[in-house]
Amino acid sequence: MSLDIVTFGCRLNIAESEVIRREASAGGIDNAVVVNTCAVTSEAVKQARQNIRRIKRERPDARIVVTGCAAQAEAATFAAMPEVDRVLGNEEKLDARAWRGDARVAVGDIMMATTLAAHGVDAIDGHTRAFVQVQNGCDHRCTFCIIPFGRGNSRSLPADDVVAQARRLTGNGYREIVLTGVDITSYHDRELKLGALVKRLLRDVPEIARLRLSSIDSVEADADLFDALANEPRLMPHLHLSLQAGDDMILKRMKRRHTRSQAIAFCDQVRRLRPDVVFGADIIAGFPTETEAMFARSLDLVEECGLTQLHVFPFSPRPGTPAARMPQLDRAVIKERAQRLRDKGDTVLRRFLDTQVGRQRQVLTERGGIGRTEQFTAVRLSAPLAPGAILDLTIAAHDGRQLIAA
Repeated sequence: MSLDIVTFGCRLNIAESEVIRREASAGGIDNAVVVNTCAVTSEAVKQARQNIRRIKRERPDARIVVTGCAAQAEAATFAAMPEVDRVLGNEEKLDARAWRGDARVAVGDIMMATTLAAHGVDAIDGHTRAFVQVQNGCDHRCTFCIIPFGRGNSRSLPADDVVAQARRLTGNGYREIVLTGVDITSYHDRELKLGALVKRLLRDVPEIARLRLSSIDSVEADADLFDALANEPRLMPHLHLSLQAGDDMILKRMKRRHTRSQAIAFCDQVRRLRPDVVFGADIIAGFPTETEAMFARSLDLVEECGLTQLHVFPFSPRPGTPAARMPQLDRAVIKERAQRLRDKGDTVLRRFLDTQVGRQRQVLTERGGIGRTEQFTAVRLSAPLAPGAILDLTIAAHDGRQLIAA
């Protein structure tokens, strides 16, 4: 008998899968596979469905329970699959009582969720870094995004609970903590915002060797966060930005809250405060109504912001979102633009890797013979090392994708 969890999507899902493991076990679940889904794109939902069918073929006797954002937003889709035994919503998946129930579909109204409960975990299975959820949900309604309907409105974990969870994980040997959520820059606990939370964690949990932020919305960055980036060496010099596009009209049609010039100014400001910082970013290729000139401004933004790592999304319409009702581009055009963005990403990554050769970097060792620098750059180790150590290593070369340690 066993309980296996298959996790798709973001770091938040990874953190929540550990809670699922505990709560499902407490609910008496075994000989089951839990599929914790993502709904960020139509392709993500398609992949979840394909994997559910594959799991059933490989483990015909196991019960399959589907949960996560896709299950929350499209419960009927998964309930209609003959391979699926139960569908649980995003709130229900974290509650042992729901796991003890027998309703085939238990998906509540996520918009009614107003608080975020602490679900302390002792470890993150298979990961050297520990993810701490500080926030969930989103109050914004970008026209391409369905995530608020899978996660609900924004709510934050009290700072005391965040500190307690960080202490718990560092006490279990984790050297690096990653703060995660849907929109972590919207974090607030009374008057405390994200920057102040970062400062408190580094002050109150000295065992944290490295603190890292997951994806942030640059327009929400507060003064304390800038100060922490400038003056807290344990806050890692790597920010992944939710930029999405480089053209102001497309940003407006996406209902984003920043402009092109604001994105560039943010990167310039952070780089002045923290010269060793690197930026990654999400960028959508082929958003409805995007002309070639508009797309060119997204390509140009890579250089103007000094981006190093790109996460490229070919636009795909999500049913129920405003962008799905806008004039769509030809799929071949979307695919071609996405490839040009990826090619640009390969170029800027290689350029950055060139600058690292010959330097000494602090590398957190992971499983599989790799590690990560302070800037989250992958490093191939010269020999397998136990995961979880932070070592000073000299970079000898790179292969275009990752660094190679001497």
